[in-house]
Amino acid sequence: MANLDLNKYLDQFKNLGQRDVGTWPIVPRVASILAIVVIVLGLGWYLYWNTQLETLSAGQQEEVKLKEDYQNKLRQAINLEPLRKQRELVSQYVFRLEKQLPSKAEMDALLSDINQAGVGRGLQFELFRPGQVTVKDYYAELPISLRLTGNYHDLGAFTSDIASLPRIVTLNNLVITAPANGSSTLALDATAKTFRYLDAEEVAAMKKQTGGKK
Repeated sequence: MANLDLNKYLDQFKNLGQRDVGTWPIVPRVASILAIVVIVLGLGWYLYWNTQLETLSAGQQEEVKLKEDYQNKLRQAINLEPLRKQRELVSQYVFRLEKQLPSKAEMDALLSDINQAGVGRGLQFELFRPGQVTVKDYYAELPISLRLTGNYHDLGAFTSDIASLPRIVTLNNLVITAPANGSSTLALDATAKTFRYLDAEEVAAMKKQTGGKK
């Protein structure tokens, strides 16, 4: 019975080209309308709706990105004032450190201060030899080989005086030795390092040497 019904419907599609559309049986007309609707929807999807959906998707992604940017900028705005205060504190700290670095013209006075720190404690300088200046990116480092003799307490006071100087001086590679004869006089060998600003000519020379990268 089902095959007979199917054949009945299929027979309605025969010889349609020889008949006017208005006289087509109901099944071919409905099928034609459905086919036209499907074609129209397909063309609309391909030519218009697909592009619109892509635009909508891009807009949604842009909206998410803008929201993230807004949240980031909002957090930055909230933290802006604390960051400004922190930067000001860091700038003040760096300024204080910079004040501890002598200029090239002040190095002789600093060397005299180091020498006076030892003499003032009653120590004897057996060696006081400034070494080769090492130029860094923004400052110069001067090592000084020292050998002093004196009692233990005076040597300790000397190291404290060096640490208290208004300019930055560090004592490195400290070695204290006692004489073989059992005397209370000790010998201190050390390398003092002090630092200074580079003057304008030195900065210009460094930039020229490094091709202006510094």
